[in-house]
Amino acid sequence: MYAVIRAGGKQYRVAPGDVIRVESVGSEKRGTGANGQIEFRDVLAVSAGDGQIGKPQPGALVTGDVLEQGRGKKILVFHYKRKKQYKKLRGHRQGYTAVRISEIAFDGQKFTAPELPKKVAKPKKTEPVETEEIKTEAKAHKASAKKKAAAKKSVAKKSSPKKKK
Repeated sequence: MYAVIRAGGKQYRVAPGDVIRVESVGSEKRGTGANGQIEFRDVLAVSAGDGQIGKPQPGALVTGDVLEQGRGKKILVFHYKRKKQYKKLRGHRQGYTAVRISEIAFDGQKFTAPELPKKVAKPKKTEPVETEEIKTEAKAHKASAKKKAAAKKSVAKKSSPKKKK
């Protein structure tokens, strides 16, 4: 089951559960709800099964949840005119909205995406409680190891032979 929608001047083939990046969709545009959902009413085609595709009725609707909003990679735009000493360099970062398609509804049918499993926070690792004696013993052991390392003798330099005149 999939649908073809138009968003931000581009067309996207979406299925329930897909994550797409569309042009920035603000809360004023396209009816973003307070709960972070977007409805795409401009549905161009739908497919209920394999090998079937058709134009949907005017009530077709694709619903998605907003995952994140951000800006894409920088694109450099360079204008140049030869022999005229004209150069102009600009950068551009296009805004995007990441949307997870949750439901496709048309002709009285609804196809929903499976629910994502909730992320469970891992418990923080805690150090076992040590007594003061063990800590001081460990420090004393480290100090003695350092003294042994410092006891090594340095190798004396060999003098170079004298030149004969």
